[in-house]
Amino acid sequence: MRLIICSSLRIFFVLSFICFITGCKEPDSKISEILSIPLELTIERFDEKFHLSQASNIPQLKKEFPFLFPEKFNDSVWVKRQKDSLQLLLFENVNKKFPKIEPLENDLENLFKHFKYYFPKTQPPRVIGVINNVDYQSKTIYTDSLLIVSLDTYLGADHPLYEGIPQYIRQEMDIKYLSSHVVNKFVAYKIPPTNDRTLLSQMIYFGKQIYLKDWVMPKSSDALKMCYTEDQLQWLIENEVYMWQYFIEKQLLFNTDPSLLQRFIAPAPFSKFYLEIDNESPGRVGVWLGWQIIKSYMKRYPETEINALINLPAQTLFSKSNYKPRR
Repeated sequence: MRLIICSSLRIFFVLSFICFITGCKEPDSKISEILSIPLELTIERFDEKFHLSQASNIPQLKKEFPFLFPEKFNDSVWVKRQKDSLQLLLFENVNKKFPKIEPLENDLENLFKHFKYYFPKTQPPRVIGVINNVDYQSKTIYTDSLLIVSLDTYLGADHPLYEGIPQYIRQEMDIKYLSSHVVNKFVAYKIPPTNDRTLLSQMIYFGKQIYLKDWVMPKSSDALKMCYTEDQLQWLIENEVYMWQYFIEKQLLFNTDPSLLQRFIAPAPFSKFYLEIDNESPGRVGVWLGWQIIKSYMKRYPETEINALINLPAQTLFSKSNYKPRR
């Protein structure tokens, strides 16, 4: 009996060591299925075609990219823009940042394969890279057939051309957040808007947008999904229970005051508890808490399919989540 036990223990420790070395990663049939989806994406560099073309090529460009040439402007405007010093400076910096566009194409291709897997009717869009005067409010524009990426808004948070832009905005002007931004635009078409004006409903609505990233961006960190730094994410984890207590004690969850959206949902340099901790907090903590509520629900009901989750009413989801932050 002792020999059998010792042999069993030896086998256990050997297997444990192997698991430690390899991480015990079993083949993931879902990942294989997703990656095998026949889908290819290329990024058309409109910025290159535009700035490297002669003025005589403007009519042809207008035929290729009619959505980028508002009819109210005549060709002389575009000819002038081709040689504009600011546009050329942006173009130069974009080329330095993205000497090869293939890595971005691969990331977007992988992302849209995930979209296709979970939303089979999804068609790969035409992807256009542009320069857009560092319009950080329009870093990406998405429709069901078109994705426009303003490459000049992804040069990196500390890029000299972004001097004067608030830090919390510059933070997201990094190419590592591109997939997260695209998901935000994509799921806005998929998740029905809510007429419920309570803070809880808004938390759940935007939390669903982040939770979908758990499906379509499975290898990305939680910080990337929220467009946070790792330090900001850690602050939320460490203060989750205190934020939740604040929301409960102040009876905010079912409050419909519009100012709550600015305080806890909208992009901002920090959230507004009106406490000393405000300057330490990141913006949009309500979105993050909504995400945690949905995670809690999915732990209890892991069989829930994606479309069912999307359409689940906020109060139903919350009541069934049994969400309770751990101390």
